[in-house]
Amino acid sequence: MVFKRRDKRSLLVTLRESVWPKRGWTRAFHYIKHRINRLPDQPHRIARGIFAGVFISFTPFFGGHFFGAAAIAWLLGGNVLASLLATFFGNPITFPLIAVTSLKLGHLILGHELGLHRIGSVGDAFLAAASDLQHNVVAIFTHGHAEWSGLAQFFEDVWLPYLVGGLLPGIVCGLACYYISLPLIDAYQKRRRTRLKERLEKLRAKLHAKRDERAERKEAAKLDKQGPEA
Repeated sequence: MVFKRRDKRSLLVTLRESVWPKRGWTRAFHYIKHRINRLPDQPHRIARGIFAGVFISFTPFFGGHFFGAAAIAWLLGGNVLASLLATFFGNPITFPLIAVTSLKLGHLILGHELGLHRIGSVGDAFLAAASDLQHNVVAIFTHGHAEWSGLAQFFEDVWLPYLVGGLLPGIVCGLACYYISLPLIDAYQKRRRTRLKERLEKLRAKLHAKRDERAERKEAAKLDKQGPEA
């Protein structure tokens, strides 16, 4: 296969690099920044895509962030590829902070208590939801009855507070990234156009110089032929 890796990675290495890339998140960040800057689109469209990708990172639609970012970017008239790249704002380093902030703010907005029992119920909600999912999958192929109490608890204690609490910080961080990235992308594109223009002018100068040199050689050769005849 054309895209098959030459060095097969073990499952442990794959899981480790999904949390911490081989060359670190700093290199990954610079790579994404470089890709965004070089997108062939207008700065404001790229910045809108960045807003979409950052905003969707604060929602609990895990597994659907790419689709959500693309949809929001399309609705805002932003660059879809920029929105997909910007979803990496949510990564194993930032997700714990995003999750804690969104959950706490969501419980506060919904009027839930923020005691230790609530924090413990979040873990219990994950376990109850996983148990219900496992039970319901088995129930499809057996005579068992579906159970929804654990999923309901997960929706009430985790998913809904996460969604409600993530809207405000998602909008704030998205707008911050929009207004920070817009002038940076615009300046980068202007510098890049200037460099390309300078390279083009140098190339034209070289071509003119070679053309003049060839013309001079032809003229010299013509004079050399005329010399003996004269």
